[in-house]
Amino acid sequence: LPVAFLDFLKENGLDPSIYIPRYIRIKPGIPEIEADINCKLKKVVWLSGFYSIPPQIQIASSKAYRQGMIYGIDAASGAAVLSLNISPGDHVLDLCAAPGAKLCMLADLLGSSGSLTGVDVARHRLAACRTILQKYALEDCCRLFVADGTSFSLLPLSLKEWSSRKSWKERKKAKKTRPELIFYGRHSGVVGLTKSELGYDKVLVDAECTHDGSIRHIQKFEYWGWKTLQRRVLDAERTDTLNHLQLQLLTNGFRLLKVGGSLVYSTCSLTEAQNEDVVEQFFSINPSAELQEVDAAKHWPCRSGRIPKTLRFDPSTSQTSGLFIAKIVKL
Repeated sequence: LPVAFLDFLKENGLDPSIYIPRYIRIKPGIPEIEADINCKLKKVVWLSGFYSIPPQIQIASSKAYRQGMIYGIDAASGAAVLSLNISPGDHVLDLCAAPGAKLCMLADLLGSSGSLTGVDVARHRLAACRTILQKYALEDCCRLFVADGTSFSLLPLSLKEWSSRKSWKERKKAKKTRPELIFYGRHSGVVGLTKSELGYDKVLVDAECTHDGSIRHIQKFEYWGWKTLQRRVLDAERTDTLNHLQLQLLTNGFRLLKVGGSLVYSTCSLTEAQNEDVVEQFFSINPSAELQEVDAAKHWPCRSGRIPKTLRFDPSTSQTSGLFIAKIVKL
């Protein structure tokens, strides 16, 4: 790792040599999977359904992976999803859905009830989400839209119901600006909601960030070129641009949340600028928002963020990638 990033880690109290296992989430069949990948699975006691394996183990070529029995997702990312406390029948929005691991976990938790809407600005990345959902047979209650998360506005209605509520002129205008639908699961339509009930029960805003909390992501710059690390991760101007985007994503996600619903804002950045600072800006302009405790976190290996009730995962505390979590309820 370059000196500039080592200094960055030091400023944030992290030792880059700390061992971080790789995490996976699996469907039933542990003995078969262990034999397939030639590795003993170590249960993550604080996170149901998660197991750790040595980082050098490759799962992509395994039968279990090809058959949709196993997928890679960091334990901290799993904690962000569980922070939403998904209940049967919830209508859930994943506002920054790609690359899709959290989307899969959300779909898995919902099962055959409720609905899941995934949004991402990059069509090819969202197409990969569609492939992953189909691979793991989790697509029935999902719909995917190519759209800018800062302006996405489609509530949990079926397209037919959404169109019928508008006049012909409104539908014609809306057609030009409507998000591009690239997948619609057979049970993802929502019917029977009254106007007062419109909005999502749960919203996940896992916002675009510099990914500096993921050592594995940073190591990719060895191939991309270390010079680009300074521009894409450490540059203050880049961070300022991201802060604006993160606040917009959080604000729009909260706008689409129904009263009494919960939103989780997360990033895999270690910096306060992309986490606590963004949350403080958000609360300064949203008086109907309130931070909420994550009850399950009492048993999680994480620490409090600078703001009470927020959480921070990091390699030294959690043996995971870095991740910030803030759970917000709409009053």
